[in-house]
Amino acid sequence: MKRRLILIIFGLFSCTGVFAAYPQVKMRTNLGEVVFELYPDKAPKTVANFLQYVKSNHYNGTIFHRSINKFIIQGGGFTTDFQYKPTLAPIPNEAANGLKNGPGMLAMARTYDPDSATAQFFINLDDNKFLNFHRPLPDYYGYCVFGKVIRGMDVAKKIGALPTGAGGPFPSDVPVEPVIIEEMAMTTEIPADEPKVAVAAEPAKTVKKTQKHKKEKTHG
Repeated sequence: MKRRLILIIFGLFSCTGVFAAYPQVKMRTNLGEVVFELYPDKAPKTVANFLQYVKSNHYNGTIFHRSINKFIIQGGGFTTDFQYKPTLAPIPNEAANGLKNGPGMLAMARTYDPDSATAQFFINLDDNKFLNFHRPLPDYYGYCVFGKVIRGMDVAKKIGALPTGAGGPFPSDVPVEPVIIEEMAMTTEIPADEPKVAVAAEPAKTVKKTQKHKKEKTHG
């Protein structure tokens, strides 16, 4: 009777979403696999947009076209021959959600316009505080974090450490060895080699840009 009561209570909590797992996406590249955990409770429009691209196979065959060691790696917008892939309409910027651009955090790339993100994303390799939301002005709006690497951070760091140079329309920061996203798809696995990530919101703080390579924007 006691066991049955516990199962009933567990089922009630599951139905209300208390134990609902965050959606996960596995990215398979020619250098290894990375698994993301997404946070629709923090960035619902951004997560929905990202998953729409994932489900339509938009990312398959695209490259990481920007790699800056100990800063970010960025991809999802160009094919292996540097052809720009058509995208859906831009989405609203949800950077003011409390999530920070720290190591392993997944965020959207964009242009100077805060609400210009489409398909391109980046993985933070360092604590990039200056990319966080500070106030609702173009120079301070920040870049929306909507997920985190929960497996394969070693792969992301390997990509970040690759030699770079010019490529396609880009004068620098393109990996000399092409990094190809072979497939991006939703997954139900929960990695056993890394603990579950707890995401805590922190108040925004104004941070000065001090390092030269960190003055660059993560363009979409």
